[in-house]
Amino acid sequence: MSPSQPATPVPTKRARIKDIASVEGIRDNQLVGYGIVVGLKGTGDSTQTVFPIQTLISTLLRMGVNLPNNSTTSSLRTQNMAAVFIAATLPPFAQPGNRLDVTVSSAGDARSIEGGLLLMTPLYGPDGQIYAEAQGPLVLGGYTVATNGNSRSLNHPTTGLIPSGGIVERSVPLDLSKMRHLTLLLNDPDFRTAEEMASSINTQLKRTVAHAVDSRSIEIAAREGEDIPELLAEIEAVEVSVYPRARVVVNERTGTVVIGGEVRLQPVSILHGGLSVNVVSEYQVSQPGPMSAGTTQVVQQTSIQAQDKPASGIELKAGASVDDLVQNLQSIGATARDIISILQAMKEAGALEAELEVM
Repeated sequence: MSPSQPATPVPTKRARIKDIASVEGIRDNQLVGYGIVVGLKGTGDSTQTVFPIQTLISTLLRMGVNLPNNSTTSSLRTQNMAAVFIAATLPPFAQPGNRLDVTVSSAGDARSIEGGLLLMTPLYGPDGQIYAEAQGPLVLGGYTVATNGNSRSLNHPTTGLIPSGGIVERSVPLDLSKMRHLTLLLNDPDFRTAEEMASSINTQLKRTVAHAVDSRSIEIAAREGEDIPELLAEIEAVEVSVYPRARVVVNERTGTVVIGGEVRLQPVSILHGGLSVNVVSEYQVSQPGPMSAGTTQVVQQTSIQAQDKPASGIELKAGASVDDLVQNLQSIGATARDIISILQAMKEAGALEAELEVM
């Protein structure tokens, strides 16, 4: 290869199309509802939360129990119930009768919804229509125990799951037989991967049906009368070369740093040090002598201690890998938060050839 010819990117991995792309129009739909959980052991909403009482009155009214609007209703106790929001995901092609997992979360000041039963609750889509109904006992991954002023809590006892607790009542219409033009959407947009995907599809089908529109979209033109599910099944099984972006992800809240294997480094020298300043205040009691007219006084003694740590240096030569960077940073005693600051500085200096994503 002559020096003027650009180097061909080497694919780092191969993946099936179904794992890196989706079909436009075939998607999940979010559902949400509001209801009550009953059967709690005194850990439900307090009387200071108004809407659980209103929900209870409305539920009893639908059951044929009409409570008078007087002081009796305002004194209802709701410690054994909790107002909750319910969330679920309606998958594509779901039909009436299919089961869904639903997540239940407290909306008031309930301490725990452990052992509760969700009463029948409609789940609404973005268009305001009812698509599912949810009901059943809750499964929690935590608990809370309180007695004599002492308490112990594990995980989040105010959120629970009802496996297969939702039943689909209405389906989202989607007729594949009328879709003559399909569009595949890449999860991670990349022109090289899009072109590779279109070429692999045409090779597999032995005809030109796919072409890349942009870095994310690949259009598929189906023939008249072609079986669309069979066509998609064949396309999704095709393996293509993937060229992922080099990326470094850091979480400053937890001090977590994740560096992808495609990250490349340029020659760079790094000096890192720190200045620590401690201000210490001590209180001493000044006691007057016997038979004197003095009074006892509390005197504050303040001392300032400053320590400037010597700068530690590392040098990365051409061809250095991410593993070399991590080992060198660990050798100078850099903490996770130090590494985050160093990576940000390397990105500004142009020595880090990757996207730096801060969470």
